[in-house]
Amino acid sequence: MFSREESKRVREAFWIAFGKTYKRKWILYNTKIKDLQLKFTFNNKVAQVSLDVTANEELIRAYYFERIVTLKSILISEHLPDAIFDDNYILEEGKIVSRIFVELQGVNIHNHKDWENVMLFFEDRMNSLELFFLEYKDYIDQ
Repeated sequence: MFSREESKRVREAFWIAFGKTYKRKWILYNTKIKDLQLKFTFNNKVAQVSLDVTANEELIRAYYFERIVTLKSILISEHLPDAIFDDNYILEEGKIVSRIFVELQGVNIHNHKDWENVMLFFEDRMNSLELFFLEYKDYIDQ
């Protein structure tokens, strides 16, 4: 088991190593749409790449999510065949977002042996998600 401080150091080391390995500017929070974010998540159970609709107002969240759902067949056929759509995804802190994501299960941020596989997964899947987002951003934000 890791203490809270040791766990924090391991997580920081992973993200530093990822940034040094993949030196590019990811879109992430800079989508230019207030309530949409692209995210990397890696914890002791799973690694995820996601597009999150983070609006606190349920109607706004539902609007953006439905816009993306109309593009589901394109996202799945051309970019992320294993994408999961969840309109009520509950984050660890209890906030509800709508999330479109792909995940790699059975990995642990505390296991250095998983890091390379997760970094490859992140790079591949985020590239695909970014390409989709950039292509359909204007449609999503109508």
